[in-house]
Amino acid sequence: MNAPLAPDAPREPASAIHFTGNWKEFLPIAATNFLLTIVTLGIYRFWAKARERRYLWSRTQVIGDPLEWAGTGKEMFIGFLIVVVILAPLYLAFQFLIPALASRGEGLASALVLIGIYLSGIYLGAVGLFRALRYRLSRTYWRGIRGGSNEPGWTYGFKALGYTLVTIITGGLAYPWAKTRLWNLRWNEMSFGGLQFDADLDASGLFGRWIALYFAPIGVVIAASVVGGLTAMTATAAGVADGGIFVLLGLAAILAYLVIPLIFMAFWAKFYRNAAEVTDLGELRFGFDASTMQWIALWVGNIALAVFTLGFGIMFWTYRNWSFITRHLQIYGTVHVNELMQSQTRAPGDSEGLADAFDIGAI
Repeated sequence: MNAPLAPDAPREPASAIHFTGNWKEFLPIAATNFLLTIVTLGIYRFWAKARERRYLWSRTQVIGDPLEWAGTGKEMFIGFLIVVVILAPLYLAFQFLIPALASRGEGLASALVLIGIYLSGIYLGAVGLFRALRYRLSRTYWRGIRGGSNEPGWTYGFKALGYTLVTIITGGLAYPWAKTRLWNLRWNEMSFGGLQFDADLDASGLFGRWIALYFAPIGVVIAASVVGGLTAMTATAAGVADGGIFVLLGLAAILAYLVIPLIFMAFWAKFYRNAAEVTDLGELRFGFDASTMQWIALWVGNIALAVFTLGFGIMFWTYRNWSFITRHLQIYGTVHVNELMQSQTRAPGDSEGLADAFDIGAI
């Protein structure tokens, strides 16, 4: 059978994906997760994450059928233990080997070890991002069908390391180009059922926002210098204390906590809109219509929720973020259900521990 997604209005998101959860249902999950995570000194957080996902997936309807999360807390805990073993040598080298070499006057050797640790961190973080996406797709079921990838992500890690080095060499100017290439590399290795994802994202429309972000510090420094100079001149003429330094500090704070985050959010809002439009799955097309101001509202709301609940509100961030994504995600096209066979990709036994260790999401 075929399942059309909004044949008369192909970009109408409610006909394809709909989130039916509410915060009152999620509150008992968040509360018990919060308490058990504290009591177990953080160990329960892996089982907490599995509970959250089971609820969120089950309340997400795609073409009238709910998603199902099949991952477990045990899988994620084992993934965490594996990551501890992988990262332990890097940590020990940073804490003990580098100081030991430096104390013996081996400055070059200690610098090379530090560079090696830094490059290893970039590589492992990229591998973790790839494997987290693969894991989440492999544990996501729709009508008994799951996703995944046969690629382990090691090659992706080397490519990501290369793109990162290009970004560093260009002083950050290549960042949009690198991010679009990496998006394509990840998603083109993923599948769902018998269908392969096809991503063809480029950096058009992103460089303007990135340049604004890139030169924002320079603009603020110039503005701070001008305002600080005028303040100093005015103070001297009036015979009062010079407050120029306070003006400079105030502008620096605005730069760090307001200007740069807002421009960065504008960049990523455009990135995800563009990425969704050029990422396909068979005859399915995607869209994502969240604006910069809507991203900002989500971010401000999350921060306010955490502050006014003395930290408990952080447990609702996953709920709010998932609800935000499902509200703005659009799916349109036609699903040939009879042709959407079960995925033949290997279901990985590990989870997303590396991505979690480097504090990065799967997307």
